[in-house]
Amino acid sequence: MIDRIHLSILNEIDRKGTLTAAAQALCLTQPALTHTMKKLESSIGIRLWEKDGRGLRLTRSGQYLLGVSRKILPQFVLAEKMLDQFAQGKRGMLCIGMECHPCHRWFSTIVAEYLAQWEDVEVDIKQEFQFDGIQALLDFEIDLLITPDTVDTKTISFTPVFEYEHVLAVPRNHSLAEKSHIIAEDLLDQILITYPVPVERLDIFTRCLIPAQCRPRQHKTIETTDIMLQMVASGRGVTALPRWLVEDSQKKFGLKAVSIGPDGIWKEISVGIRDQDSTTDYIQGFIQLAGQ
Repeated sequence: MIDRIHLSILNEIDRKGTLTAAAQALCLTQPALTHTMKKLESSIGIRLWEKDGRGLRLTRSGQYLLGVSRKILPQFVLAEKMLDQFAQGKRGMLCIGMECHPCHRWFSTIVAEYLAQWEDVEVDIKQEFQFDGIQALLDFEIDLLITPDTVDTKTISFTPVFEYEHVLAVPRNHSLAEKSHIIAEDLLDQILITYPVPVERLDIFTRCLIPAQCRPRQHKTIETTDIMLQMVASGRGVTALPRWLVEDSQKKFGLKAVSIGPDGIWKEISVGIRDQDSTTDYIQGFIQLAGQ
């Protein structure tokens, strides 16, 4: 019979590469780890790994079971967190994934009000630049995803919460500041600053530069929104951000928001949840608050 410990061992072997390191990560002795897995291999009649020099290589069966572990182990962790919350008298935990990196200011106001309304719910936030929010939802790593990029799936539903225009932020004295809108060719001699995410997820590229077969003179990445805005204000480049964020920063940084293309680039922030959680009251409570 396959137990949780078997999945954990395979997961750690894949991460660490050796039995010794995997045993240490799981607080086991190496003989105990080896005995546990040999017993499983004997019961299922197939090898799960082979020696590869000083390390280990998972067999096809081991790779399959590793894939299973990556789906199931996060659900064990979630279940333990939930039970711990219940034991403390809490209703549960809402784990939120963020794929909208400039949305922090908006999000902070939502969370503050949500915590006041739902005192018996804990909130955890996951915001990483290399982050697949859809997969995280499917793998139960998060309960709710805030994203500008929805995907059609059979098990996830998205609720639009607000629309915004994606604009170019430039200093007020910049040569592009007086334009009603910019086109891709206007960026050929510019330093473009973006968040460190793949180009295929950057609207300034996918909806402006790439269709026109243009590239900026230089592309730089910065993780922090305020530092990005400070760089633009200092004449070190231009960046693309939501209009509301640029206009909110005009007094502090002396910036101007310029539309991208004659019709602008319009985006919509949506909240995604698993269909099976659609009746969970504290999840619906967050969606309703975000929609306001």
